[in-house]
Amino acid sequence: MNLKAEKFNYIAETERLVIRPLQKDDYANWLNEFEGRLPSQHRHDKGKMDMRECTPDWFHDLVDRHQELARTDAVYVFGVFRKEDGTHLGMIDIATLARDDFQWGSFGYTIHNQHWRKGYGKEAVNAALYIAFNHLNFHRIEAHINLDNTPSVKLAESVGMEFECVRKGFIHENDEWTDHLVYYKNSN
Repeated sequence: MNLKAEKFNYIAETERLVIRPLQKDDYANWLNEFEGRLPSQHRHDKGKMDMRECTPDWFHDLVDRHQELARTDAVYVFGVFRKEDGTHLGMIDIATLARDDFQWGSFGYTIHNQHWRKGYGKEAVNAALYIAFNHLNFHRIEAHINLDNTPSVKLAESVGMEFECVRKGFIHENDEWTDHLVYYKNSN
């Protein structure tokens, strides 16, 4: 895996993918792939989304917000792009939970549903874990997964994450506190 770093803009390249922060000139590609999403495939897949508010100016502000979050070590947001043709396949974010004696973060991942079942998720998550451990200096990364999100559990397990526990009433979503599975991986 190749990795380049420039002022918090880490870029990882795998055999088929480039994982990097969004750039302002990604707008058309980013929008096209969101608009190309299939209807929802399961409860945790948003499927088609209303993208009308996502104008070029809105997107440029989004890129600026992502850069500020990275500068402050709060969240690192990466686009997942197919190396062959630059197609935007999805997103990965790595959030800082605690630094100091913990070096603890969490991450989330999504691949647009029209690109599922091609191994992109596993390849992208492995690259993101590499960035998290080797360049962002996290010791522990967690994935917080809804109890019934079997595809996400399978992906976490496929990259060597281990089940730790169920955290009760852990995340507020859909107007209620929900339980989540905690999968983790520590740096070597």
